[in-house]
Amino acid sequence: MSAIVLKSTEGLSREEWLAYRSLGIGGSDASVVCGVNKYKSPIELWLEKTGQAPPQEAGEAAHWGTLLEPLIREEFTQRSGIKVITVNQILQSREYPFMLANLDGVCRCPTHGKCVFEAKTANAFKAGEWDGDFVPQEYYLQVQHYLCVTGYNGAYIAVLIGGNAFQWRFVERDEEVISMLIKRERDFWTLVQDDVPPPPDGSNACARFLAKRYPNSEPASKIELPDSAADLIHQYNEASEQVEIFTEQKQKASNLLKHMLGEHETGTIGGDFVKWVTVTQERFNAKLLEAEQPEIHAKYTVKSTYRRFSISNKSKGSQLCMRSIS
Repeated sequence: MSAIVLKSTEGLSREEWLAYRSLGIGGSDASVVCGVNKYKSPIELWLEKTGQAPPQEAGEAAHWGTLLEPLIREEFTQRSGIKVITVNQILQSREYPFMLANLDGVCRCPTHGKCVFEAKTANAFKAGEWDGDFVPQEYYLQVQHYLCVTGYNGAYIAVLIGGNAFQWRFVERDEEVISMLIKRERDFWTLVQDDVPPPPDGSNACARFLAKRYPNSEPASKIELPDSAADLIHQYNEASEQVEIFTEQKQKASNLLKHMLGEHETGTIGGDFVKWVTVTQERFNAKLLEAEQPEIHAKYTVKSTYRRFSISNKSKGSQLCMRSIS
C-alpha cells in the first residue's frame, strides 16, 4: 500500500501548508487525539481543525528544530551509513483519507525495506526521555501514524539532545497501535466533520471554550443532573481539599524560609538559591478615584460579565467556589 501525494510542498507558503493540514490529521496530531500530548489538548486541536481557532504558532524550539533538520539528517547518514531522501510532499492515506503525513525523509533498512525518517531536537532537560532505547510516547505515536499512511514497516528517529548529544532509534511497525490510532483518529475526524466538540477535559482551552459557548445563564433556571454528576462532585470536592492542604504546606515552607532569611535577600544551600527581594510597584487606586472623582470613575469603568461556578453541600453547610473564565 502506498500513500497518495496530496500536494507538493515546494514553493508552498506557510498559509497554504496550514490549509492543507486542516484537511486531515497529521502525525504530530496523533498524540493530541490520544490525549497524551503535554502541550495541546484535543479541544484545542478540534478548534483548529474546525477553523474556530488559529493554529498554534511555532515556538523557538520548533523553529530551531526545522533549521537543524538537514544537519540531523546528514549526521544520521554519516553515522549509520543509511542515505536519507527528503520528501517535499504532503501524503494522504489511500484507505484512511483523514490521515495525512509530512515526512522529514525516507530511507532504506536492510531488513525492513523502505522506512520513514524523522528528525528531532530536545533540550538537555529532556535527555532522560531518551534513556536506553526509549522513544517519547508522542514521537512513537507520530511515526506509527506515518507508517500507517505510507504502509512502511519501520522508522528511524534521529535526535540531537542539548545541542551536543546525537542518538537514533529504530521503531518497528506496531499493528496494534496503528489499529488504535485509526479508530481514535477516525472518531476525532467525525467530530470535526459533524462540528461536535470532543468530551470536556481538564485543559484551560476547554474552560475557555465552555465559557464562550455558554456565556450567560437563564435567571432562576434549574436542571436535574444525571447520576454521573455525583462522582464528579465528589472528585471536585476532594481535589479542592487537596489544593487547600498543599497550598497550606507551600505557605508554611515559604514562611519558614522567610524567617531563616530575615533581612537577607538571598539564601543558598547546595545548588539552590532562595530569594526574598524587595519590589516597589505603583498601583492605580480606583477606590480613591471613585471617592474623589465619581464622574471620571464612572466614565472609565467597564462592566464585565462572567459565570461563577460553585458547588454547595447542604449536609456540610459549606460552599466551594471557583471563578470561571469569562
